[in-house]
Amino acid sequence: MRRLAPLLIVLTALAAWAMPAAAPAEAQVQAPPVTRTKLANGLTVLVRENPSAPVVAMNLMIGSGVRVETRETAGVSNLLQLMVVRGTNSKDGTQIVEAAEQMGGSIEAFGEVDAAEIAATALSRHWRDMMALVADIALNPTLPDATTQAVKDFLLRQIRNRAERPYEAGLDRLRARAFGAHPYAWNPLGLPESVSRLDRAALIAHYRRHYVTGGMVLAVSGRVKSPEVVAEAQKLFAEILSGTPPAVTRPAPPAPAASRDVIEVPGAQAQILMGGFAPTLTEPDHAAVKVLASVLGGGMAGRFFSELRDKQGLAYTTAMLYPSRLEHGFIQAQIGTAPENVERAEAALRKELDRIQNELVGNEELGVAKAYLLGNLAMDRRTNARQAWYLAAYELAGVGHEYLEGHVARVRAVTAADVQRVARRYLATLRTVVVKPPAR
Repeated sequence: MRRLAPLLIVLTALAAWAMPAAAPAEAQVQAPPVTRTKLANGLTVLVRENPSAPVVAMNLMIGSGVRVETRETAGVSNLLQLMVVRGTNSKDGTQIVEAAEQMGGSIEAFGEVDAAEIAATALSRHWRDMMALVADIALNPTLPDATTQAVKDFLLRQIRNRAERPYEAGLDRLRARAFGAHPYAWNPLGLPESVSRLDRAALIAHYRRHYVTGGMVLAVSGRVKSPEVVAEAQKLFAEILSGTPPAVTRPAPPAPAASRDVIEVPGAQAQILMGGFAPTLTEPDHAAVKVLASVLGGGMAGRFFSELRDKQGLAYTTAMLYPSRLEHGFIQAQIGTAPENVERAEAALRKELDRIQNELVGNEELGVAKAYLLGNLAMDRRTNARQAWYLAAYELAGVGHEYLEGHVARVRAVTAADVQRVARRYLATLRTVVVKPPAR
């Protein structure tokens, strides 16, 4: 996803926190209402009329992604998305890019962990042409063999490069240790052995399973009229395959357990990652763990930054990551440090994780953490592209775009006792991966 510079986010969040209660951070962006329409063929269309700027964004989101893959097909979702924008019955890849640029926008497609998407932006006067381009890509991809092999070669180089970069190598090892045979164990790029085997037949099979109306959402945000968008979508997507994606039985990940792996990767820094299971998007503890992650890793106001970097000088980088997932959520603490400081940095990181389990967070610190979290969310939703993404993602997740309003209320309601409770529950058993340069 696209993210703002960390310093800008921190300053915005803290400024929002300092505002009177009548003007909380997220209230500064009043999103226009949304219309939800299910077309006759079963495709869901969401439209947010936003006349504030002469632009439009649309996101066609597909319920595939890593979570529907197996070790034999790992990477197929992302490969398919990269291929659909490389040629249709009427345009090759270059012509697709040029058409989007002529509309004052862009178009791209990729596979993520819980979904895949075709995302596009354009000047609003071209919204019909852009929607036609999105529909052409979704309905008429050619998936040529020669291009497929070239894209596979590119992906295999990226996969190999991950193993040579300390942070990515550590992240991949931590994910594999935590999730085992479950597909969350690998990156959306896939595994080298599976990507090597993928061919046009595998892409077509994946396309036919998941490019169906019951597993897709079209979201549009910008200077448009909802009835016109719905009518155009009804016409353009009339031929899309009807049905629902097949049910997928996924292996359960291993039981939570403490473990510690040390791997050697050339580099100037060492990386220490600690992670464990956490609530999914729809579980009751989700908001409290979001606040917990903000207390620890919320930019320059978070404990990791102030304690490990500023006070102790042990960190080049710090973070507490808790991405929203549809199943088997995961929370991850991390620190980048000098190789000679690995032992001290690891002990200091564990100390902070222990401290939040044993001591209540103060009211002021809790307020700053909430402001950072909600301010970051408000900033991330300022563009039509991100608005369209949120609409599609929450609809596909089954919670609807209304989820965000409830999420904000749940974050506000989190108490210091809630933070301590979830810290004790989700930080008690963590897996650790230490990545350091080889000894000279």
